[in-house]
Amino acid sequence: MSISIPDLVTVRARHPEAIAEAAAHRTRRPLIGDSGRLMIVAADHPARGSLAVGDRRFAMANRADLLERLCVALSRPGVDGVLATADILEDLLLLGALEGKVAMGSMNRGGLAGASFELDDRFTGHRAQDIARLHFDAGKLLLRVDYEDAGSLSTMESTARAIDAMAQHQLPVFVEPFISRRVDGRVRNDLSAGAVTRSIAIASGLGGTSAYTWLKLPVTDDTDDMAEVMDASTLPVVLLGGDVGRDQEVAYEKWRKALRLPTVQGLVVGRSLLYPAEGSVETAVDTAVGLL
Repeated sequence: MSISIPDLVTVRARHPEAIAEAAAHRTRRPLIGDSGRLMIVAADHPARGSLAVGDRRFAMANRADLLERLCVALSRPGVDGVLATADILEDLLLLGALEGKVAMGSMNRGGLAGASFELDDRFTGHRAQDIARLHFDAGKLLLRVDYEDAGSLSTMESTARAIDAMAQHQLPVFVEPFISRRVDGRVRNDLSAGAVTRSIAIASGLGGTSAYTWLKLPVTDDTDDMAEVMDASTLPVVLLGGDVGRDQEVAYEKWRKALRLPTVQGLVVGRSLLYPAEGSVETAVDTAVGLL
């Protein structure tokens, strides 16, 4: 699909109401489709200033290229929808790429990558009322807890209130929790079994109800630990794909093993499918869908 940036700019400049009109008339679907599984492509990285893929520092900076890759991914059988910020979801709306797809709004993007305030992750993206107004289907938020950074407490409180607001609209919210720490000034997520278990326990207890809460979790460093880790909650889970790196087969095998667990309902994968180290977007997406 060829993306015409001038056409998108013209609509945005002259007919901004077209976005709300496209949202109102979009064909919607249930969160979980006939397959009983959920396959979501993620593209909310740019709003945190996180544009790199591997050694390409600005791989996600070209919006036309990103939209083309997203449209290809969304066109593949078995792909249920997309997770993105308002600007990207609205471009996809105008392109007609969200028809019959799950549209998931990214809610907190204030923790800019590399910033001193990275763990005070403010809700600068979609609010619950925005997701409801645009007839989107779910929201997602990031919760990184560093026991030595007071900014994490602000994020935890904001997360709890966002969970409450989504529940009031009866909208699913996907919480992506990590136990994090700074190493040489950079935030690193701890993927050990103990840390992921602790993050699940913290995230599951946030808000006045967990009725609409899902968890978006990484695969632990040792996949043999995943079954015990997942015993920490009864909330439904999707696996975070993360960066695959050069050895895609190892990553795919880790996902395959974790997908057998009873609470795991699907995958949410971004850069590793949109910008695969080897092969095409189509091949990477089809391989991921095959794991389900």
